[in-house]
Parts: sequence; C-alpha cells; structure tokens
Amino acid sequence: MRFSFIILVTTLFFSCNKFSSNEKINFAKNPVIAHRGAWKNNNLPENSIASLKEAIRLKCFGSEFDVRMTKDEVLIVTHDKDYNDLIIEETNYEELSTKKLSNGETLPTLKSYLLAGMENNTTTGFIVELKPTSSKERNILITDKTLALIKELKADKFVASYISFSFDILKRILNKNPSAKTQYLDGSKSPKELKENGISGLDYLAYKIKKNPNWITEAKELNITLNAWTANSTEDIDWLLANDFDYITTNEPELVFERIKKAPTNNGYNLVWSDEFNYKGKPDPSKWNFAYGFIANRENQYYTDSLKNARVENGTLIIEAHKETIANKDYNNPDLLKKSWKKYAAERKVGKYTSARLTTNNIVSWQYGKFEVKAKLPKGVGMWPAIWMLGDNKTKVGWPESGEIDIMEHVGFNNDSIFGTVHTKAFNHTKNTQQGKSVFINNPNDEFHVFALEWTPEKIDFILDGKIYNTFVNQHKTTAEWPFDQKFYLILNVAVGGMLGGKKGIDDTIFPQKMIVDYVRVYQKEK
Repeated sequence: MRFSFIILVTTLFFSCNKFSSNEKINFAKNPVIAHRGAWKNNNLPENSIASLKEAIRLKCFGSEFDVRMTKDEVLIVTHDKDYNDLIIEETNYEELSTKKLSNGETLPTLKSYLLAGMENNTTTGFIVELKPTSSKERNILITDKTLALIKELKADKFVASYISFSFDILKRILNKNPSAKTQYLDGSKSPKELKENGISGLDYLAYKIKKNPNWITEAKELNITLNAWTANSTEDIDWLLANDFDYITTNEPELVFERIKKAPTNNGYNLVWSDEFNYKGKPDPSKWNFAYGFIANRENQYYTDSLKNARVENGTLIIEAHKETIANKDYNNPDLLKKSWKKYAAERKVGKYTSARLTTNNIVSWQYGKFEVKAKLPKGVGMWPAIWMLGDNKTKVGWPESGEIDIMEHVGFNNDSIFGTVHTKAFNHTKNTQQGKSVFINNPNDEFHVFALEWTPEKIDFILDGKIYNTFVNQHKTTAEWPFDQKFYLILNVAVGGMLGGKKGIDDTIFPQKMIVDYVRVYQKEK
C-alpha cells in the first residue's frame, strides 16, 4: 500500500511538472528578458506565476524574478522588502500568504514558482535576482538555500543567469557553483573589474552605460555579457539593439519584439560609428570638424564653431542659427573664424546671421551602409537645415562629379515637407536634372523624426520614419550617373537663406532657430 502511494505521488509530480529531466531546453534566440515576468500588457501582478507563464508564451529569452527570504526562512518571489505592509524578514510565510496577489494567486514560494516555470517550457530561462538582506549571514543563507533548492528540483538547466546588487552574493554563488553565469546590477564596476572577479556579465541601468559608452567596447573585448534595465522606451530599446546588447531587460517585451523587427541589426547590419551626444559642451572633435565662413549656395549665414551655434546638452546636439551683429566679439576673432566676419559681410553684402556646419570630413567616411539621424527641425521662412553627404574626392574632381547625397533637406517656407536628393555630373540642380522627391512630414519642429538612407551598390533608398519615399537606382553606366562606389563623409548644418532656403526671403522675427539631433548612427554589413 505504501509502495503504491509513492508511485502515485511520483506520477502526479511528473504529470504536473510536464518536464522530463532528460528533455533539453534551448533558450530563445532573442535578447528579451521580461522584467518580473511579462505582466504589463495584460495587467498581471509583477512576479506572479501568471506573468512568468506569459513570458514563456511570448518565448522571451528570459524571465527575471526577485527572491527574498521570510522570517522562518521560506524563499519567496517578490520585489519589495515589505508585502502588504508586512516586513518580509520579520514575518513568517504563513502570515504573508494570507494576502493574495491582485489576480488571486497566493504569494509564490520560490519552489512553486520554479516548478510552474519548468512546466511546458523549452525556451525561456530563469533570471534569478537574489535580493540583499539585512545581514551578511542572511545573504549567505538566502544564497545557499536558493542554490540548494534549484539543484534539488533539477532546475539548473533553466537558470540563464543569477543577478544581484550585492557583489558578495555573486561571489558566494561562484564559490558554490563556479560555472554559474552571473551579472552585477549596481552599475559601479567596469567590465574589467567584473572580469577580474569572475563575474560573467553586467546588467546596468541604461543611462549608466550611456554615461560610460567605452564600457560597451570593453565588455565585448572581454567577453562580458551586456544587459540593461529597465528599457521601456523606444529610444532606449533602439539604442541597445543598435549597440548589439546581449540582453534587454524590460517591462515592455512586446515592444522590444516589435523594435527587433525594425532594427538595422536584424537585417545584417552592424553599428560601425555613432554619436549619441551623451556628453556636454562642444561636439566631440574626434568625430566632428567645423566649416567656417560663407561656404556656398549664396547662403546668408556665417558658419562658426561657437557654443552659441553648436553645442551638446541634455543628450542632444544643437545647431542654432542667430541673427547677429558685426560687433559681437565672438565673430570678430580671426583665429576662431579664419577670416573676419566684417570682411565677408562687406564682400557678400549679406545679412548678419551665424550658424554651424559639422562634418566628418578628414575624420571618417563610408562606402555603402545605412545612415540614421534622429532630429527636430528649425521653423520659419528662411531656414534651410540639411543632413547630407559629399564624396571624399570632391577636392580632386570637384562638385558635382564627386557626387552628393542629400539624406534630408527642409525649407521653412514649406514646413510640412522634406526631400531626399542625389546630385551627380549628369543629374544636378544646375541642369535642373537632380534626382529627388519630397514627402509629407508631420510636425517636424516639435517632434523627433528619423531621417535615414540605405545605400548599396545597386540603389539608394531615402527613408522617413522607417518608410522609403525615394529610390535612386544604379543604371550601371558611368560615374557621371553613379559616382557612389566610393567613400562619402557626413554633414549636418542649418543654413539661413540661400538659393533654396531664401527663395521667399528671411523672416528676421523667428531667431534663434535650431536643429536638435538626438543621435547619428552609421551601420554597415560585413564584407
């Protein structure tokens, strides 16, 4: 009778578990880690079994959850130090369990949570966060008990990583299980420091990594996995995808899956150059040069490198045009401007405006790739902002033989349109044969838009917010038609007036006006 009972209990266990210890789990091939489960979209409780099951249904790579320990040393899954006004470390589980989650679930023990997560799951790993406790002794106890329970339940194969804000807890895990994958959450240690201590990954707040962008390269060189929490905005998600993070911890797993489909990295591209403008002051001189004076197109502005005209602040690049007076000391300095404002004003008989033109010329240039610039545009009659490219050989063969690619041009007298154009020896505005198209743009002055270009040996696509609106095809004739099999450099500028921008005059009441750039990213495919 007793033997039969044992068989019945064993059968029920494996029937409920629905996972043979011999069955293999293959973690999903995506970077998505559901933060406390996938709870937000369906209004589920965080750290509930229901949110874990939803993460598994979505086939996230991982589902993160928080482990705490009650007064009577029961391991439970919950985030805060208190639960329904009861301090967890000072309360027994029996009392805590009387307070149900919002969906009616009982506060899950770690054991019940793990068993539920192993059921019908062959894709989603456990990201086990061990919460620091009130004492070193309890830190050791919660760590040892968690590892022992995972081993007892044969749940090791489901654990993708252990994470913690406590460095000591992670070191204890490695002491007990040297092969365990671990990620540090605090954000205070460099990848080199993690490597030296045997920690296999970092899992930091996204903004901390943005402040230390060198950590991305360092982590990849040291084979330290990159994770970031909690990335919920399109902006952060796209940045993490662009930088090829191993994992993205998020409350919005559905959104991350959507952004993955649209990411250049999902189409074979790798980020090769970028400026996210996560610093302050002058644009990074290792990435940008300045143009000076009156350049071309009968434009009315004098280009400077003054902070007034070009600066980085609040995570963005600002290129700002001003109506100036000749007496302004910043623009009478020949060392700053190469040639004096007064002389050129007299020669060109132009209005008194200043702005900036940034270029990667003589720093970096590219042949083919995908180029993205996220920006807000200036407003008003007379403004002429542009994001464009020129061939490296311009100084040798001249324009237009060198080629020009206008990723985005905008004129203030036609505020709801932008246009993308190519200029070549055969196709250019001096012959009125330029190849370009315009497209409607909604609210370009107050909302960011992504202006992009995809350039291959066969064609050039002009893209606004992910949608192609103009394509220039290589006819495989001569360089007069297609001079685009060479390197080009990038230019960002805000012009005032000129042959195009000044067609309907300049409204002097609008100044100052600025183009605000959130990021510039360049992707290329491996050859």
